[in-house]
Amino acid sequence: MSGIDIIATGLKFPEGPVAMPDGSFVLTEIARRTVTRISARGEKTILADTGGGPNGLAVGPGGKLFLANNGGFDFFEDANGIRVAGQAKDYSGGRIEQVDPVSGAITEIARRANSGFDLRGPNDLVIDRSGAIWFSDLGKRRARELDYGGVYWLSPDRKTLREVAYPVLTANGIGLSPDEKTLYVADTEGGRLWAFDILGPGEVRKDQPTPHGGRLLYRGGGTGAYHRFDSMAVEAGGNICVATLVEGGITVVSPAGALVEFVPMPDRFTTNICFGGSDLRTAYITLSQSGRLASMRWPRPGLPLNFLNT
Repeated sequence: MSGIDIIATGLKFPEGPVAMPDGSFVLTEIARRTVTRISARGEKTILADTGGGPNGLAVGPGGKLFLANNGGFDFFEDANGIRVAGQAKDYSGGRIEQVDPVSGAITEIARRANSGFDLRGPNDLVIDRSGAIWFSDLGKRRARELDYGGVYWLSPDRKTLREVAYPVLTANGIGLSPDEKTLYVADTEGGRLWAFDILGPGEVRKDQPTPHGGRLLYRGGGTGAYHRFDSMAVEAGGNICVATLVEGGITVVSPAGALVEFVPMPDRFTTNICFGGSDLRTAYITLSQSGRLASMRWPRPGLPLNFLNT
């Protein structure tokens, strides 16, 4: 596809890309169970062997990496590449972890919410200006059972893990508006983008007649279309860019809930997007079924991330 450059290949279901200030990238390889560093030339080195299912990744205070570990997926592989096939047989429980960006040392920092509920499958995370972590939990799918997902908040001192919204069928991508007054959550199987007004630390408005009280911002697809939403990034102007499965691409939605555009990608399992470059107008996109990290020029700049100097 024209306008797309491939930076790295041979990745095992990549997710959670972060464009680092030195021109390198860190991302997760869920099927390899690693956090992987990729040089600007596409050279791969393993930063950390995490076990479980390393998923979303973000840079937080002190330059530390924070990881949403879903506890492990099984995978199905065929001539088209890799696909998720439910909970791993050796599932090790969901948790949030801190990864040292130099040594790769891993420290578990959260596993059980204040409600007494153990995390099932932390998926994606975003860190606000205070250093608090907002994250999604996808839940877990087994052959004939499904654990619902939800949204959680981990305090800056990492002592309070609060359940923010529950249940969300399959909570996946998560992001903050530029003013950090709105929390966005993508629901994979529902193909929906939800919005929550933030009232305070770990507290959102839940006044809608929905299972979790959030408001429906956008529903993907139409007659005959099948959309599943994955992770997201937010543009500086406030648009929400949601990686879209099955159709394969990036769905861009305005803060008012209107479709801005759909950017097709050459992989049905387009799972994540982040922004980098000196002007934050280069999009880096994980093409997970085919195991590639791609880049392309984006028409608008991305939102600068807290604690990451680009």
